Amino acid sequence: MHSSLRSLAPLQNRAAALLDALREVTGPGGTVVVPTFTPENSRTSSAYLAAVRGLGPTGRTEYHRRMKPFDPATTPSATGLFTEYLRTSENAVRSAHPQTSFAAVGPLADFLTADHALNCHLGEESPLSRLYDAGALVLLIGVGYGRCTAFHLAEYRYHENPPSQEYQAVVLDRGERRWRRFRDIRLDDSDFELLGKEMEQEVPVAHDTFFGSELRMFALRDAVDFAKRWLRDVRIHHETSQDAVH
Repeated sequence: MHSSLRSLAPLQNRAAALLDALREVTGPGGTVVVPTFTPENSRTSSAYLAAVRGLGPTGRTEYHRRMKPFDPATTPSATGLFTEYLRTSENAVRSAHPQTSFAAVGPLADFLTADHALNCHLGEESPLSRLYDAGALVLLIGVGYGRCTAFHLAEYRYHENPPSQEYQAVVLDRGERRWRRFRDIRLDDSDFELLGKEMEQEVPVAHDTFFGSELRMFALRDAVDFAKRWLRDVRIHHETSQDAVH
């Protein structure tokens, strides 16, 4: 689920009301999952690059020293107020990735968030792959397709060798602050809005409103399968065209 609490009509305790509504709709057998990403722990995120822009070597060294290490139990989510509310709610469980963790509440929470590999932001060894296998639904409330994390799973599947890069993140490891380096695919959500609009021509998407905010719901598996085909057509064609130009 992705949401913008600010998009909801005036409502007391919006985060609590939203989670209560979701738990009521899904029932005792349902599990609610949200991304709880933390780009501030990384030396490769856009948030980090913006923060150190213009700093000299001394300034960067000092900034690195002050960067707080990721701790799944305490590091706040940077992906919206509702995600932080869910992360800190009773019986919530969080995956351990220092940049792209997920939090969940419900009977499948432990299974969905376990063993999130360091070198797999949002691929086969992440909660997204388990959500795909479990037949999850994607819910967007007050946000566009550019926020649809599910599409990232298709980035791991549309190409045998998708573009990759090195990542660095600072973590809390057995009480000590450490930097972790790993290689993974280069994530790119710049075309997700267009992808989502074209997906609606083929994939069933339920439209509704929730306290004045636009709501869209669709099957995660359908979205990923469509995105895999779309990315193969659009990105590979673009890459081939660029190679031909150069």
